[in-house]
Amino acid sequence: MTGPKIAPSLLAADFAKLADEVARVEESADWLHLDIMDGHFVPNISFGIPVIAALRPHTKLYFDCHLMTTNPDAFVEELSAAGVDLVTMHIEAIPDPVPAIERAKGHNLDIGLVLNPGTPATAVEPFLDVIDLVLVMSVEPGFGGQAFIPDVLGKVEKLRESVEKQGLATDIEIDGGITPDNVGRAAEAGANVFVAGTAIFGADDPAKAVEELRRTIEEK
Repeated sequence: MTGPKIAPSLLAADFAKLADEVARVEESADWLHLDIMDGHFVPNISFGIPVIAALRPHTKLYFDCHLMTTNPDAFVEELSAAGVDLVTMHIEAIPDPVPAIERAKGHNLDIGLVLNPGTPATAVEPFLDVIDLVLVMSVEPGFGGQAFIPDVLGKVEKLRESVEKQGLATDIEIDGGITPDNVGRAAEAGANVFVAGTAIFGADDPAKAVEELRRTIEEK
């Protein structure tokens, strides 16, 4: 397991000035979390590849692209060309993810699988040795600003146990309702990548909000 990483979610930023918003967290954050929604897999639409490509020259942050789409492997070539570093795909959308994993790797992308709150850890455990990350959703996907679902922490614990038992370096990311009040519990359960949207971009000082999350994690 690598050290903790904080990934501000662009979904909570001011869309009228995205480059400025990213600049506010450039020095404090580790990753930038990018949610692509298609209006089919989830009942919402966010932004697409042109926005990501436009942002890429403005930041050196690692681009963590969460694909909430029915065909998550369809655009891996374009995402790679746009400057994405990691794509995460829902196991609910691709029950057999091996072809999608291979396609992403073929385009020099890191690859992760995502679990909705109701999906068990067993759905992704057979693939832990061929992916870079598991993203555990701690809210139902599709909308920002939702309340954290604490029951998912048992799933995080199970995944961390499986990763360590196999001697893997697979990251475990958690996304949804993350705040200073619960990020410590998520870290204790075994998560090491933390997505936060409203808690960061909704703060008066997003950089300070990132550091508060980091301090809370490190104190656990």
